[in-house]
Formats: sequence, C-alpha cells, structure tokens
Amino acid sequence: MNRLLSTDVVPHDQRLAYWTDMICNVYVQLGCDPVANAGARGNFEGSIRQHTLPSLDVSVVTSGPQKVMRTPGHIARSSDDYFLVSIQARGQGVVRQDGRDAVLSVGDFALYDSTRPYQLLFDDAFEQIVLKLPGERLRSELRDTEALTATTVSGREGAGHLMLSMIRTLREDIDTLQPASALAVANGVLNILVAGLQTLPAARSPSLSHLTAFHLARIKRCIDVRMDDPALSVSMLAAELGMSASQIHRVFKSEPLTLSQYIWERRLEACSRDLLDPREAGRTVGEIAYGRGFSDPAHFSRAFRERFGCSPRDWRLGRRH
Repeated sequence: MNRLLSTDVVPHDQRLAYWTDMICNVYVQLGCDPVANAGARGNFEGSIRQHTLPSLDVSVVTSGPQKVMRTPGHIARSSDDYFLVSIQARGQGVVRQDGRDAVLSVGDFALYDSTRPYQLLFDDAFEQIVLKLPGERLRSELRDTEALTATTVSGREGAGHLMLSMIRTLREDIDTLQPASALAVANGVLNILVAGLQTLPAARSPSLSHLTAFHLARIKRCIDVRMDDPALSVSMLAAELGMSASQIHRVFKSEPLTLSQYIWERRLEACSRDLLDPREAGRTVGEIAYGRGFSDPAHFSRAFRERFGCSPRDWRLGRRH
C-alpha cells in the first residue's frame, strides 16, 4: 500500500490537529506541539508518504519544527507494541527515551519503543524516513532492547550506511515489488538494522566459544530440517544430535529466544513466506499451518497476529492486493 497524507487538504487553522490525527493513524497514539520558532499554529505544514511491506511499514515524514510526545496516558489508551526507527534524511532531530538523547544528523538513525514514553524533537524543518515493525519481531533478534533505544547509529559507515543506501533504493522501487520480493526486502532491512544496533556498546556481549557456536549452528540446522514435524521437541533434537536436553538448553541460553520460541519463530516465518507464494495459492491457511508443524489453528492465528500484526488471511489477501 502506498498513500500520501498532507496538511494541505485542510484549512490553516485545522492543520495542527489534522497532523496529530495523521501521525496517530500512521504510527501510534501521540501528542504534537509546534516549537517556539515555528510561528503560529496555523502556519504548520507536514506530509507523510506511507509504504507498507510485509511486517514493516516505511514512511517518509516531511514537516516543520515540532515536539512529538508519547506519554504514559497515550500508552494507557493504546497499548500498541511497535519499534520505530527514525532515519534522518534532512535537518536534525533528537530521539529521547529511557533517560538518553540520540542526536540525529543526516544519515544517522535511532531506535525507540512504543511501549514506553518517548519524545521526538525538531527545532527546524526536517525530513525523516521512519521504519515501524512489530515489537516481537525485533525482540526475537536482539536481547535487552531497552538498552539500545535513543542511541545514535551512524549512517556514514558500516551497517548504518548500508541500511541508508538500501532504504533509498527501496523508496524508488517499492511500488513495483511483488509480495514475495517485498517480504525478502523487509527481512533484509531488518537484518541490516539488527547489524547496526549490534555495533552499539550496550549490545556487545562476550563471544561464544567455538564449541558452543558449533553446537548452536547444529541445533538450528536440525530445527530447519525438522520444523514441519509437529512432534519436534527438545528430546527429538537431543536424540538426533547426540546431545542431552540440558546441554541443548545451555547452548541456547545465549540466544534472544528460548528453544521453543525459536522453533515457533521459524515456523511462523515459513508460513508467512508460504502465504505469499503463488505456488501455494491453492492451499488454505489451515493447510499451510499444518504443513509447517502447527496443530492448533487458533493458537497459530494468535501467534501469527502477534508476530506480524495481522491475521494470516489478511496477510495473504492484503499483501497480494
């Protein structure tokens, strides 16, 4: 989906209220005030171009000076669980959360979490590219995300530079992507985002020993081969790999997800791909879920919605359209 929202469609004296409604609709429940040098409220201008990919929204925000706030009151009224990433494209911005301020110059980005209060500060006109993804999506990839919010990641080198280049290319081609290609792109953006966040000091953890890394890779390979089997369990993995159940749990202790959560995650990702695959168009949602090791349709639907932000049916129909 691609849509353009702009304050140009309403009278000047209604623009700030309209803008607040816009950002609440596209992101999460928020408040917004023009900053002191923005002039009268009636002079406020802003636009959002929103693009929707599987499990990832990409939007381009262009606006005048302002202060955006997500307060405990907003969170109480709307408990949306999303991570947002602001990539500065023009001007300068500040992301404030968890007692930290991330100052963003052009090319920099920072992460913030909708489940806790935050502020976005812009003293002058600006443009940002904003990524929005379900909370569980990132927590499945990273530990201790609270330590990574409101911390500047440079867009001038490493993963930050690579992500900025990918996003710029994506902006040009996003309307021509087929659903399966869009899913691959969304996953690629997430992988680069994770790589950038892992460069932050708070994300650095002791390296795994060679032996632990070897066993972890063996376990994950075995899960990928066996995940379609509803009977997949720790005991099955232990028998297959010649390891004890306690040893498997110990190896997985370094991962963001528990072993059972990881198996569910891999199954959900496989289902998300199958639902977008034209070759699977003749199979029902239930058949795809059963084929990937899920035995309870209601549990599958709940888990899918939590992971991707919509039902399996809506995912299939909406992404095709």
